Amino acid sequence: MNSYPQTCPQSAVDKQTHPVQCLTNKATQRLYLKQYLLQLKANKKINKNTKTAVKNGIALLMVILTINQPINANAYNPSIEAYKLYAHMMIGSDKEYRCLVELWDKESHWNYKAHNTKSSAYGIPQLLHMKVTNPYRQIELGYKYITKRYKGSACKALAHHKRVGHY
Repeated sequence: MNSYPQTCPQSAVDKQTHPVQCLTNKATQRLYLKQYLLQLKANKKINKNTKTAVKNGIALLMVILTINQPINANAYNPSIEAYKLYAHMMIGSDKEYRCLVELWDKESHWNYKAHNTKSSAYGIPQLLHMKVTNPYRQIELGYKYITKRYKGSACKALAHHKRVGHY
């Protein structure tokens, strides 16, 4: 196994105001959980508490590796995050914003080019006969529609969508 140097490199920062902390001076020199657990497991003189710690650590590592699956590169789209931020600034309320996000996730997945083949619905809010291609203007028009039809409540629009399949 690799061992890390015992000394920390010198720092140009004032040591009185910013003391240097070095991970390698800590009791456990291993920086990675897996490496540490393997070392404990390989040790022949392991007491009962250490065996339990190793088993719990391995179980924790399995959970971490299961949960932290790689994300598809297409899953994150900075443009969509910007659209959501714009909508959140317009709405203000966190509760209403969460309802709007869920509603438009169902309608268009926040795709400003989304087109419904069964109707003339288009854009992020999937409004009928929408001609606007600017996503920010689509968000404004969609929220204006919700304000008029559902008294400004995206949660009411979402509840209607869940009952009927559209809003």
